[in-house]
Amino acid sequence: MPGLSNTIERFIMELFQLADNNIIEIQRNEMAQYFGCSPSQINYVLSTRFTPYKGYYIESKRGGGGYIKIIKVEIEDHDDLSDLIINSIGDSISKNKAYHIVDRLYEEKFITKREEEIIKVSISDSSLSNIVNNRNNIRADILKNILLILLK
Repeated sequence: MPGLSNTIERFIMELFQLADNNIIEIQRNEMAQYFGCSPSQINYVLSTRFTPYKGYYIESKRGGGGYIKIIKVEIEDHDDLSDLIINSIGDSISKNKAYHIVDRLYEEKFITKREEEIIKVSISDSSLSNIVNNRNNIRADILKNILLILLK
């Protein structure tokens, strides 16, 4: 159901545009009813499209009247970027997660479109094609070093 997932994601993104701050609250069952799907479909969208790598934090409260709070975390200064480097990248990172981080840095205007493209090509599978073992470790090292240079 990629079409439905995209529709749910767009709906949530529109809620953020209407919000006064970077926090929205939704009720999973109500959304599932609205979209005519199961609550697990809402969970799927939240767990794949609103991840920490994309700049989102999710809190959920279970039980009657429970809700899901989605918080869009913005990178406000170099300390936030340093935290991203240390906590999100770590010793190893997949291409997709690395790309999500780079996309977020571009969205937050920490890097230009050109820098985004250069970083992505430098950590792409094709650039690391000669690396058989530890590709994600090397990708993490490259990404961290590039971002550290950008912090200067």
